[in-house]
Amino acid sequence: MHNPHDILPCGAQLYFLPVHMRMPIKFGTETVSHVTCARCRMEVRGLDGRTAEGWGETPLSVTWVWPSALSYEARLEAMQSFCIRLAAAWASFDSRGHPMEVGHDFQQQALPVLLSEFNASRAGAEPMPWLAALVCNSLFDLALHDAYGNLHGRPVYQTYGAPWMSRTLADYLAPADEAVSFAGKFPQDFLVHTAPSRLAAWHLVGGVDPLDESELKGDEPRDGYPVVLADWIKRDGLRCLKIKLRGNDAQWDYARTVKVGQIALSHGVDWLTADFNCTVSDPQYVCEILDRLCAEHPRLYGMVLYVEQPFPYDLEKYRIDVRSVSARKPLFLDESAHDWEHVRLGRELGWTGVALKTCKTQTGALLSACWARAHGMTLMVQDLTNPMLAQVPHCLLAAHTGTIMGVETNSMQYYPDASSAEAKIHPGLYRRQEGKVDLSTIGGAGFGYRVDEMTRTLPVAAASAHRL
Repeated sequence: MHNPHDILPCGAQLYFLPVHMRMPIKFGTETVSHVTCARCRMEVRGLDGRTAEGWGETPLSVTWVWPSALSYEARLEAMQSFCIRLAAAWASFDSRGHPMEVGHDFQQQALPVLLSEFNASRAGAEPMPWLAALVCNSLFDLALHDAYGNLHGRPVYQTYGAPWMSRTLADYLAPADEAVSFAGKFPQDFLVHTAPSRLAAWHLVGGVDPLDESELKGDEPRDGYPVVLADWIKRDGLRCLKIKLRGNDAQWDYARTVKVGQIALSHGVDWLTADFNCTVSDPQYVCEILDRLCAEHPRLYGMVLYVEQPFPYDLEKYRIDVRSVSARKPLFLDESAHDWEHVRLGRELGWTGVALKTCKTQTGALLSACWARAHGMTLMVQDLTNPMLAQVPHCLLAAHTGTIMGVETNSMQYYPDASSAEAKIHPGLYRRQEGKVDLSTIGGAGFGYRVDEMTRTLPVAAASAHRL
């Protein structure tokens, strides 16, 4: 028997929005200067015949999801082609329920088959990885959640429990400890009861970002936005800095951390975190840098709130015991945390926290958050340099899951003008002030985008599909 609130996806339109960066950004071993965002408008139908639409958007961050020697263009083209297939698959997916239920069914039943068929159709080309498939799927999943809230006239975060959901968390999750039970529990049982309207904002210190005038090359933009780190700190009142490191050059990583830390100290920054870019193979590499920092710069060591994903993406292949690192600082899974089962494996190996991302689907992020919270793990919400609509559910996830400290948000560093239409409605989401982002303008049903008030002109749809 169906829940009277259930929905059925019945249509999807897909758009690609190219965005050029004012400053390059480095992911792993690659440096990029542009990105394509994929945006979806999904239509759903309730059991009473009413329909509603919802929106979802995700940057197709090629270098983050698909490290490879293949050209950027070849990987982007593959991801865009897969998004087009997903639009058709979602429009005809025969599953009714709450978006957590429909989204989970699609990810478990349809997505693996679609990816397998897609890779088989590419005539021996390098297979697109699962993380890339998740990112392509995430915009549709986000749009499904938004549409559900819009159909029922409620913020979607008010629907993550009874009577809206028919399945409990026990239908999705298996505990690792006897003391933990998901029976009779819903996501709302692990979310923040009163979500904050302002969040501490983490600024990304990219691997090729100039720290001071001595690192300027002369080709930096003169567009009115800051370039060097101190100017960003002053302009936005920053209190939290995330440092991108190489992970394969200990001297460079240590010197970079110290230099950023000294700038941070002189300008009133409170917290640092280190991201080693998934390139470390031996925990001792990280331990030696942390130990040296503790011995030579104890104040900076104390400012390091946590360490993010030093080790390779494939957690099952590289089962590295990381307890020596997490004994020194909280250690957060990011690229490896595809779903709650990977979070469980990470916990067994010694990881202590999870960096959530809406680009791995809203459904998956909430399930991982619930599993992690139930097992005493700490949460953070990390950015994919989310502009435009992608910024809204990104910040809402951080506000509702109760992170260790605010949210990473850096699209205003690399392509601030890309979000001009959305910033007119939500100025506090796209400009950090007093070291925070302001969510108070988000309101209404679904994710509270207020799309009808925005003036953005979309390109011609790359795909459009409807249920027959």
